[in-house]
Amino acid sequence: MASKASPRGGDHVMESPPQRKEIYTYKAPWTVFSLAWSNRIEQNSQFRLAIGSYIEQYNNTVQILKTKYTLQPNSEYPTMQIYSACEIEHPYPCTKILWSPEGKNNATPGSGAGSTNFGGRDLLATTGDYLRLWSVAEDNEASSSGGTGEDDDDGGTGATTTLTHKREALMINNNRNSEYCSPLTSFDWNECDPSMIVTSSIDTTCTIWDIHTQTVKTQVIAHDKEVFDLAFSRGTDVFASVGADGSVRLFDLRSLEHSTIIYDTPNLEPLLRLEWNKQDPNYLATFKVDSQSTIILDIRVPCQPVTILGGHAGCVNAVAWAPHSSCHICTAADDSHALIWDLSHMSKRPVEDPILAYNAEGEVNNLQWSSSQPDWVSIAFADKLQILRV
Repeated sequence: MASKASPRGGDHVMESPPQRKEIYTYKAPWTVFSLAWSNRIEQNSQFRLAIGSYIEQYNNTVQILKTKYTLQPNSEYPTMQIYSACEIEHPYPCTKILWSPEGKNNATPGSGAGSTNFGGRDLLATTGDYLRLWSVAEDNEASSSGGTGEDDDDGGTGATTTLTHKREALMINNNRNSEYCSPLTSFDWNECDPSMIVTSSIDTTCTIWDIHTQTVKTQVIAHDKEVFDLAFSRGTDVFASVGADGSVRLFDLRSLEHSTIIYDTPNLEPLLRLEWNKQDPNYLATFKVDSQSTIILDIRVPCQPVTILGGHAGCVNAVAWAPHSSCHICTAADDSHALIWDLSHMSKRPVEDPILAYNAEGEVNNLQWSSSQPDWVSIAFADKLQILRV
């Protein structure tokens, strides 16, 4: 991804960077839609990700991917390989996947083998027809001893570690009076209180769950139409949502009697996704359905975008804030491009051009920026997952 974008109006030209490019690809047996980085700090700078299939039938799959490094003959650098360490059968495609934020809270990057999030179980949540939790652990003796399997002894140069999973809990239908379950469109996992998850649904509601007790804490009618996405702010009390009614709404768990509408699209066009800047929680990013632009909002100045990011020649599908910077954001679209933008001066002048661009081999369906290893971004297109060093 380390390449300059061309001036506005021209094609995005990939220039050879001075440093070695690092782009690694995994080919799945199906179209990749949902994806997520684990928040654990893996030993030997290795990665753990989850990807979900998009198959238009009941039986779908979640794969847990890991990486290993191998040194090829006559090669100066080791090569990273991505492999499937575990498969989970999943009903219907996942609308979203997230790993527990406990891995982020329990360890500090660079803290070494003594970090408390090495080994042991790693919780994974998915949404679709229901909210489901899965526990993923190293296979065989590693899980019982607290180690991390074969990778502990090989220096990260070749051994393949398998993982096992089990379903921790199945969140039952919160509509007790009906067997019908409204599909869940998205969810977010609170980083400060990992017992709390909030889900959004096509039935216009948002539901706050306590995953420790497996119960509903509260439910609110959030929008006039379907709710498509939501995100927690930094902290435990505030979240925002977007939906088919074209509004961005803020909710405070301490006072759910009302919400605050901070933005409406001009013609009430549906808003599809929402991402909250965790480094500077004054800013949100969202985009409309079938739109080539990303809208940046300042919650202190409702109703008016602080800037609108163009640059794409196809519909935007995903957006992710940099986990380590308050002013960088990545967008991805049907034009096969992933663009990184610098927003540090957006209050003074329009943001016209991205600072970095990557041209994928197909329409980019999703992207995630790793919070545990923020030099890396992952994108999904067709049946491939790519991880890119930025």
